[in-house]
Amino acid sequence: MPPLSTLDRRSLLRALAASPLALALPAAVQAEVAAAGLISSDVCMLQKEVTEGPFYLDPKLVRADISEGKPGLPMQLRVQVVTADCVPVVGARLDVWHCDALGVYSGVRNLGGGADTSGETFLRGTQATDSNGVATFQTRFPGWYPGRTTHIHYKVFLDDNTVLTSQIFFDEAVNAAIYEDNEAYARDDARDMLNGQDRIAQQAGEGAFAAVRMTEPDGHMEAALVVGISPEGGSAGLLDWLWKKA
Repeated sequence: MPPLSTLDRRSLLRALAASPLALALPAAVQAEVAAAGLISSDVCMLQKEVTEGPFYLDPKLVRADISEGKPGLPMQLRVQVVTADCVPVVGARLDVWHCDALGVYSGVRNLGGGADTSGETFLRGTQATDSNGVATFQTRFPGWYPGRTTHIHYKVFLDDNTVLTSQIFFDEAVNAAIYEDNEAYARDDARDMLNGQDRIAQQAGEGAFAAVRMTEPDGHMEAALVVGISPEGGSAGLLDWLWKKA
């Protein structure tokens, strides 16, 4: 993939700066976020469980780099798993999977065009959360396919039991800037589904949108999301916890 030009990088940075995820939280909430060691200030937006979708596989690929050389904007994805009282969950298993720049998933016969990627494993992987509850993946910013907005799937496991299945979304200003500026995402067809139209994105709510930023000077993206879970399953009341502290 050719490097982003200065113009492309500026365009993307403008999109990130305009993102509503750059919230102006109350000072007390910001202090709680910092004190709790959380990786993103979007924690006040509660995560919700949504459909798994048809493309989950468990190839048991324990690896941080899931890109396998696929084209697209390099992205470091960090997901922090915490309990309802913001204690990091150490050793949780996090599975992630998503499509490539052209909307193709590995390991399945795909939507549109009937491409067969059976036996392939790109953009899939598993990590255990570290002492801060964080699992980190090196990947590519996902593309799109007809009928869905841009998204990443994930599952959180505790003791081999699924406690949360959900999806990660990105602000439309970010999606548009990347798709317009990076030739790996070039398509003949226009996107037919944006965040505001996507039923699953609407169900997930604002808490499912990653906080993002560009790193300089390499022009890579960093995306972060804090996920509150309950050991009994489902999303935790992180929103209530933070605002009660404010």
